[in-house]
Amino acid sequence: MTLLSALDYASVAVFALTGALVASRAQLDIVGFIFVACLTALGGGTLRDAILNRDMVFWVADPVMLAVAGSAAVTVFFSAHLLESRYRALLWLDACALAVAVPAGVGVAMGMGSAWPIVIVMGMITGCMGGLMRDVVCNEVPLVLKQGELYVTAAFAGAVAAVVAATFGLETGIALLICAAVTVTLRAGSLALGWRLPVYRARPPRNGPRN
Repeated sequence: MTLLSALDYASVAVFALTGALVASRAQLDIVGFIFVACLTALGGGTLRDAILNRDMVFWVADPVMLAVAGSAAVTVFFSAHLLESRYRALLWLDACALAVAVPAGVGVAMGMGSAWPIVIVMGMITGCMGGLMRDVVCNEVPLVLKQGELYVTAAFAGAVAAVVAATFGLETGIALLICAAVTVTLRAGSLALGWRLPVYRARPPRNGPRN
C-alpha cells in the first residue's frame, strides 16, 4: 500500500465516523447513517478527483473504500449511545480526519505535477468539503464556517506548509507529515486552547458633516 492509499483509507474511515456521529444526532435510521457516512468520507476526495480529471475517482478505482465507510457507519449506529458527549467526540474525530485528508489531497495534486496554488486548493477541498456536505445535509451549523474557529485556516496552513517543504527539497512523504502536523496542531489548538482569528465586526456608518 502506498502512502497516498494509506492516507485515503485513513481519511475515509475517520470522516465516515464523523458522518455517522452527525447522523446519530439527527436520529436517522441505519441506511441514513451509511449514506451520511459515505457522503462525508468520499465527498471531498470525489470533488478533488473530478477537478483534477483523474483517470478514475479514488473510490471507484478501489470500491473497498465504500465498505470501510459503511462499516464505520454501522459501528457507530450500534455504539454511539455509549459516548458521554457525541458532539465532543465529533469535534476531535473531525480534527483527526482533517489532518489526514488535507495531506491526502496535497499528495494527489503533487503526484499529478500540479502548480502550487492547485496543490493548496486540492488539500483544502479534500479536507473541508466532505464535512461541509455532511453538516448541510443534516441541518447542522457547518464546522468549517463556525465563527472564528481555525478549520479552513488549518487546512490552508497545512497545505502551504507542505508546498514550502517541497520547495526546499524535502521528500514528498516528509512534506505530507509536516502538512498533517501543522493542520492538526492548529485545529487542536482552536478546540482545546481557543485559538481564533479576528472576525469581521460591522461598524455603523459615520455621518458626514451637514451643510
